[in-house]
Amino acid sequence: MSNTRTVPPGYKADGQGRLTPLDAIKPIDLLRDDLVVKIAERAKEESQRLADFKGHAFNDIAAFVDLSAEQYGVSLGGRKGNLTLYSFDQRYKLIRAMDETLVFDERLQVAKALIDQCLADWTADARPELKAIIDRAFEVDKAGNINTDRVLALRRIQSTDERWEKAMQAISDSTMPAGSKSYIRVYERVGLTDRYEQIPMGVANV
Repeated sequence: MSNTRTVPPGYKADGQGRLTPLDAIKPIDLLRDDLVVKIAERAKEESQRLADFKGHAFNDIAAFVDLSAEQYGVSLGGRKGNLTLYSFDQRYKLIRAMDETLVFDERLQVAKALIDQCLADWTADARPELKAIIDRAFEVDKAGNINTDRVLALRRIQSTDERWEKAMQAISDSTMPAGSKSYIRVYERVGLTDRYEQIPMGVANV
């Protein structure tokens, strides 16, 4: 659905869609409008160019990976996994990154209940740092989301307590993918050093 409307010649529509004659609008307001519209339209064009670049780049990388795999009689298919590619002279480096978003289902609450039971019994002997780590793992942000990395990090804590082992299994079972984002980053080598600088493709970094 379009968010624009047809405006008759000699008028401009305001934010509520009300028509105002051009001669009733202050010149500075018309200049401001012209500036904002001009920059916004160019931004939309650049955004589309970046989207096209990203699509072509991912398709080209995927095609190359499949071609390389065919040398060994293997068919991969799909945009799977992170990888790094270098130009022959190692002047340029491409990184394809695939970040998967994880969420937890209701079994995370089961894990938290089991962990609370463990902490209640371990209070006398447990270090306060351990309780702080666990409490922090289940904190939610302003949007009500739990930090998955903190929760999954709990699995590195070893305990022979059966409740703890069940809690860690519940955490594993409750984890599910909620989506993924793909990125491409391009770097250029700094002279003959081992350092690479990212070629900026965002407005803030240019």
